[in-house]
Amino acid sequence: MPVTLIASTFVGTALLLLDPVPNDVAPFILIVGVAQVAATTGPRVSVSVAVAAVGMIVAAATLGDLEGIPPYLTGVVLGWMVGFVLQTQLRLLQREREAVARRAEQAAGDERRRIAREVHDVIAHSLSITLLHLTGARRALQEDRDVDEAIEALTDAERLGRQAMADIRQTVGLLDAGPSRVTPEPDIADIPELVADFVRAGVHVKYDLTGSPEAVSAATGLGLYRITQESLANVVKHAPGETAKVRLRVADDAVVVSIVNGTHRAPRSEPGVGSGLRGMRQRAELLGGSLVAGPDANGWSVRAEFPLGIEFRNCMLSRGIPGLS
Repeated sequence: MPVTLIASTFVGTALLLLDPVPNDVAPFILIVGVAQVAATTGPRVSVSVAVAAVGMIVAAATLGDLEGIPPYLTGVVLGWMVGFVLQTQLRLLQREREAVARRAEQAAGDERRRIAREVHDVIAHSLSITLLHLTGARRALQEDRDVDEAIEALTDAERLGRQAMADIRQTVGLLDAGPSRVTPEPDIADIPELVADFVRAGVHVKYDLTGSPEAVSAATGLGLYRITQESLANVVKHAPGETAKVRLRVADDAVVVSIVNGTHRAPRSEPGVGSGLRGMRQRAELLGGSLVAGPDANGWSVRAEFPLGIEFRNCMLSRGIPGLS
């Protein structure tokens, strides 16, 4: 509480009002002081100071020759109102700043989690396929003495490793405040090549597409790609030797991807935010979709469904894209 301000205001005004003159400016000191107190203290203190100021003006008019009481009293009330409004505005401004800071912190956290999911997906996929290629090369040299097959496997492993490094650099580059070159993110059109990478590494994968991939937006396509990538990487880690089936169906109102393998064992939970089944489920929910994972009659199944925007489907219909109605 500004005790010094209140005391100096009242003492100075009292000394000046000992000998009041017509149109005395001494009460204006009270008005300014009341406004300052109202702007820096709570309502209880500021109202008490305003009442004391009114009492001092009334006492000076009663005991002395101070004239023009109503304007002075009105000035005290207006001064208190101005200070109170100013304090309210400052509090609202402070709350807005705190809200902006919280939103910025939340956005930064969301971005960190998104980058963590991307890095996890890239590393899990690239390491799984690279290790399969290295295993194939070792077996080709150790068991079959087939140098050509080993070189082919090592070449694929090198290609995937370089691609993974490029993807990681791009993802981590998002943390840099400076400008960076942006390369296209994978989407639904890259899923066949993703499946081919696993097939070349010796994983038995069957791929089936129904509908038109052009009806899927880039964001949804990236989600489909990452979910398929993570699911196939889980097949390599938790169900080696099993046949996986990837089915992608693009309908008029939704796109559905399902990845099924013959094992009934659930993937082990992995530490860290954004990894494993939890990361896939979060990715699906962020895009307005849903993901269900668990054992069924055919083995372990992952099924993700995303709605297609009405305006996008209308655009596709106007362009005559087949498979939409």
